[in-house]
Amino acid sequence: MKKLNIYKFILILFIGVAATGCQDYLEEDSVSDVTTSSYIGDEKGFEDLVKACYPLTRDMISYQDKINIGLNGTDIFTQGGWSNPAVKQVSPFEMYDVTFTSASGDLSNFWNILYKEIARTNTAIERSEKITYADPAKKTVRIAEAKFLRALSYFYLVQTWGDVPMPLKETIAPSKSVVRVPSAEVYTQIIKDLTEAEAALPVTPTDYGRATKGAAQFLLAKVHLTRGWNFNNSLGGTAADFKTALDWADKVIATYPLVAQYKNLFPLRDKNPLKQYTGAQNDRNSEVVFAVQYSSDVLTYTHEYAAEPGNSYHSTFGGSGELLPGNLGRTSDYNRHLASVITTPAMYRLFDPDKDSRYAHNFVDAQYALKDAPNYVYSMSNPALKVSYVKGDTVAYFPAWNKTITQDLRGLDQGGTKKYTVITIDEYGNAQTTKLNGLTPLMWKFWQPGIQYGNGFGTFDFALFRSGEAYLMAAEAILKGAGNGALGGAEVYYNKVLDRAVGVGVDPLCAKYPEDLNSMETVSYRAVAGNLTIDMILDESARELMGEFNRWWDLKRTGKLIERAKRMNPWVKKSDKIDAHHLVRPIPQSEIDLSSPAISQNPGY
Repeated sequence: MKKLNIYKFILILFIGVAATGCQDYLEEDSVSDVTTSSYIGDEKGFEDLVKACYPLTRDMISYQDKINIGLNGTDIFTQGGWSNPAVKQVSPFEMYDVTFTSASGDLSNFWNILYKEIARTNTAIERSEKITYADPAKKTVRIAEAKFLRALSYFYLVQTWGDVPMPLKETIAPSKSVVRVPSAEVYTQIIKDLTEAEAALPVTPTDYGRATKGAAQFLLAKVHLTRGWNFNNSLGGTAADFKTALDWADKVIATYPLVAQYKNLFPLRDKNPLKQYTGAQNDRNSEVVFAVQYSSDVLTYTHEYAAEPGNSYHSTFGGSGELLPGNLGRTSDYNRHLASVITTPAMYRLFDPDKDSRYAHNFVDAQYALKDAPNYVYSMSNPALKVSYVKGDTVAYFPAWNKTITQDLRGLDQGGTKKYTVITIDEYGNAQTTKLNGLTPLMWKFWQPGIQYGNGFGTFDFALFRSGEAYLMAAEAILKGAGNGALGGAEVYYNKVLDRAVGVGVDPLCAKYPEDLNSMETVSYRAVAGNLTIDMILDESARELMGEFNRWWDLKRTGKLIERAKRMNPWVKKSDKIDAHHLVRPIPQSEIDLSSPAISQNPGY
């Protein structure tokens, strides 16, 4: 809803009260007598209340993006520095050790955002009973939107923490009484909300960005899929959930066709930042089921909870153009790279770099000088070795994992003939590598051109749900016993996603042992009847959905988090502390301290 002032309700309630004593040039009526009850007592106020339920989806994404609750500490994302002996410890989300405690402000922030959304949607759902609409059907849709957003919030909560408090009424007065509700009851409520929402929501919304029937169907598919796995026999799931998940996924697939080319799902740009792409972006396309919206309008792209505005996905992932010699990449052309989420070396080896178009889109295999640098000191160990760069020259090259690099193809500082440094996959993130300390290829999946260097933020919508994922959920449900779907067996759904990336019938090869950087043994990742496994689906999900806000929960759902993180994540392997109690996060200490009697902590924390 980019053109709607979604903050009007918030501004009136929380700022407008302080607007007494206005100067003559503010020719507006005083709103000092406006209260929550009076403002949302009619159709106009209620419309603004429902609009105000949407901004917090940006805060969910922002905090996940920044603190990486859903990304770091998994098999495909980590933090840098694992090969540097000077780095002793990083984020608890990587280490899974005694530093991972209930005192984490990151977890507390995420918890608070989700319950803030629940409080707002509870208000909308409960107060709707006293609101009269000129068109009652419109009111029904707005209630359904609130139920969808409430269900989304509870789904993140129950997956992350297990048993959680489940208020379903508007909060009128403060209370210290908090009760954790069993996970199975939370799932029952989520499914109730989503089923009612799906029945009432339109296929096409009145304003782009509102929840739709397809969004509810997608979330129902994922909720039933998750409940079917029945984590610790605590979710109330049965085998029937997999069949239900498949049915809902089939509905999404039938309504939201895949985009022809993977790269068109994300910001369009040239891999060489000196050749800027200036055409229109494509954040609204047939594959998007539900998106978190951003725009250049300050009223519609800032967060309520986070300090910074806009989409920061363009700068969160590693590596970094800033590490190029002499800041040769430190301009708005490469933009700022915070590198808080680094692709594990194993992740690159899950792709066929020659056949899989997603590899070419997601990673930058060469970095370029963005300005001239005459007589630059090229080597840390040999100050006399100098080279001159002209704007546009290659400064660093990252050959694909399946390429053999002979000595003559190395850089001058490595005893080769090239004036750029060549960094192979076994050297990614190594702080001892020549002048380019710790440099890794840019994970450029979300990079958007034309963003101001520094605190510039993107405007590209983030597709939280898209039908590409629905195909993989369907394949997973079939593999778990759902029976064939509308398109056929699990391999059919899996290969539909793969075919877009590699071509119909093409046989791509990935590393058979992605965690072993010395192994060049390969294996096909095309599915045929009878060969598909959960690990193959998770590998394909990694290739297709890398960085799309879901990895930790996907691994937890399928019971693969501990195994795959220990095998493929250098920090998790180094720490070797992850165990079963880490499959739920610690209840924030701030919540325990505020409750009376104090609510219980998850075991092991």
